[in-house]
Amino acid sequence: MAISAAEVSKLRKLTGAGMMDCKKALTESGGDFDKAIEYIRKKGQAVASKRAEREASEGVVLAKVTEDNKKGGVIVLNCETDFVAKNESFIALADSLLDLALEKGAKNIDDVKALELNGVSVTDVINEQIGVIGEKLDLPYFEIVEAEYVVSYIHPGNKLATVVGFNQSDVESQVARDVAMQVAAMNPVGVDRDSVPADIVEKELELAKDQTRQEGKPEEMIDKIAQGRLNKFFKENTLLDQTFVKDGKISIREYLKNNNKDLTVTEYKRYGLTS
Repeated sequence: MAISAAEVSKLRKLTGAGMMDCKKALTESGGDFDKAIEYIRKKGQAVASKRAEREASEGVVLAKVTEDNKKGGVIVLNCETDFVAKNESFIALADSLLDLALEKGAKNIDDVKALELNGVSVTDVINEQIGVIGEKLDLPYFEIVEAEYVVSYIHPGNKLATVVGFNQSDVESQVARDVAMQVAAMNPVGVDRDSVPADIVEKELELAKDQTRQEGKPEEMIDKIAQGRLNKFFKENTLLDQTFVKDGKISIREYLKNNNKDLTVTEYKRYGLTS
């Protein structure tokens, strides 16, 4: 049967698939749009299966907060090439998934994958786009922060993003943004020393002891010197104790207290693509 250009255009708008793929889908399905959409989805699954072993290390990292600034999320959508990562449609897909996750109250990536976008499961949406784009896509990460005030920051290029929560709702926007940028730039291991995972503390302490022994220090001095080095680690690697990158004379803790003596960070999330 003859397939009109209008029908092809309509299917393309519905699926995002290429013109030739849409024409073939309509031809194979006898002009039935539901069957044509299913054809394109199955093609996406086939492409996904073929590319399953490929590495999807490029992509975008996006972050945003809800209108009331009480919740923020970071999402990652991976692809194979930087060319696709910079495509407006690909970025828009990641953005729509982030909006969906925040709107529906998703708590983690499994929650996101269980949702539906415009009546289609997120998994099927991803598979459809694999068929359209011809690259492996992956949705590996989604995390949220909930607090009295949450701010988000996306580093230019969409490869790194953060969300940071504060204990008070009346945070100055510039102060909040400065802290979110600090997290992006300095990649702290925790908010403060009490929030650093025990295994990291243990590892750093053992490294400090080994280094002290290699320097030939007396055995009775090792624990004390190692503890001092651990304290230095905390100062350099925990957010509140880190030196503020925009003012090397004060820490983030001091910067916050200079603006509001009771203000502090409750939690943050950070994700950066390594490619």
